Amino acid sequence: MPMAGSLFQEILDNDAAYRLFCSIAAGGEAQGGWENGRIATLVPEGHRALAPKIARHGADEDKHGRIFLALLRKRGLEPVEVPPETDYTMLLERRGIGLPHTRLRADEPLTERDIITYLAHSRVTEQRAAAQMDMLTHHFGDHPEIGRAIRMICHDEANHLAYCHEELLRLAAAGHGRTIHTLLRETALAEIAVHRDVGLAVMGHMGRILRWPRAKSAALAAGIHALYGWERVGGWRRMVTLRMPERRDALGGGAAAVAPEFA
Repeated sequence: MPMAGSLFQEILDNDAAYRLFCSIAAGGEAQGGWENGRIATLVPEGHRALAPKIARHGADEDKHGRIFLALLRKRGLEPVEVPPETDYTMLLERRGIGLPHTRLRADEPLTERDIITYLAHSRVTEQRAAAQMDMLTHHFGDHPEIGRAIRMICHDEANHLAYCHEELLRLAAAGHGRTIHTLLRETALAEIAVHRDVGLAVMGHMGRILRWPRAKSAALAAGIHALYGWERVGGWRRMVTLRMPERRDALGGGAAAVAPEFA
């Protein structure tokens, strides 16, 4: 089994490591659900047709958070506090990526630029999420404990990514292409650094829990740095290209169309 699958198998086999993994995942998904819910509420008048899709996105993220908590409950485990250095969403906000929470907590309508910022942020982060869920589905899609949950989340993340492509292309055709290109590039370059930092932090915690030898921890850290190096040189470009997806109107059903979760 390739290294990614082997690492996750170690986490899956250890209650403490699994508890931390699911807690981090649940926290990130819940945060994404809140953010999308607030954005759906604050969509400006000229883009109200987007509101049901953004609400659907948020409902999916909330569902994913509940799924990870349900996976914990199946083992009789409770979530743990998420270490701040592993909080991907918070670290992105600190770098000025996406819409700040102070803006989302206010009751003033968003601007068109805010909507483009939100979609650019989502296009980049959903690329990462979709790739990670594809990897987990490849290795654990048939796993008796987590397979169904992983397949459901993977399907949703593919829908989210398709929706971001389609909406950004629509806005680019309306004359916002240069703004979209700039925001995507800024977001991608910040995201790859945050992904590196979070990866190192998570591996550090997992190494202590699983008592990895120093050589193994060093090798994993080197791999994370190597991935960042590749992404910094040019790999980030895959996160900023736009193409019309095969899944058209992937979130068109609105929040009410979200399937019930199961774990």
